Amino acid sequence: MQDSLYVALSAQMALERRLDTIADNVANANTVGFRATGVKFEDMVSGTGQKSVSFASSGKTYLSGAHGSLTETGNPFDFAIQGDAWFAIDTPAGTVMTRDGRFSMNENGELMSIEGHPVLDAGGAPIQLDPRNGPPKAGADGSLRQNDQLVGSIGLYNFDPGENFVRYGNSGIVPARTPEPVTDRSDVGIAQGFVEESNVNPVLEMTRLIMVQRAFENTAALMRQTDSSTDEAIKTLGSKS
Repeated sequence: MQDSLYVALSAQMALERRLDTIADNVANANTVGFRATGVKFEDMVSGTGQKSVSFASSGKTYLSGAHGSLTETGNPFDFAIQGDAWFAIDTPAGTVMTRDGRFSMNENGELMSIEGHPVLDAGGAPIQLDPRNGPPKAGADGSLRQNDQLVGSIGLYNFDPGENFVRYGNSGIVPARTPEPVTDRSDVGIAQGFVEESNVNPVLEMTRLIMVQRAFENTAALMRQTDSSTDEAIKTLGSKS
């Protein structure tokens, strides 16, 4: 009976983590550049042979690789990535990867993220524009021109978020390893005047939320039933002593 309680408890812990990720996904359904979080679980076996018991692991989070839809804004400082790559910004936490391309130019001509962090080029340096020449024109490769003169280039990077990744800000990810700049890839580019929406599917996430809530309730009922059976067994054994 104790084994069934432990199994049910491990299931509830796993469901709680899944519930947290679903809630976070739903909360960010309208966050530009947000990538949904998924959780994968594994069986953890205790004992051997006929006495083995399977428990649910606490789960490992992973980042959804699905792309969000592109929305045209007409803002020359909005950029959306086409393909598998990320922007890089310089933050107090170090270099952070993001798909949120809502940038701006400050009074010094620095290209900044929506949270006020410098946007980096392919060499990892902040992008410097001429504030007197207005918004730049961006090429599909990320090159930036003002008055038909090349003044810089937005860096595009590859990196593996891995398991149990760390988020930063609205939609940023702190890379566990140094990201690699994208070079010579025709399937990756930038669209100026567009932003990438969140890749969260609210309807699907709400369906998952209902399923998790039902599973949590069933597990709780099983724990109550097991606890009641244990009490009855103790009473029966006590009356025979």
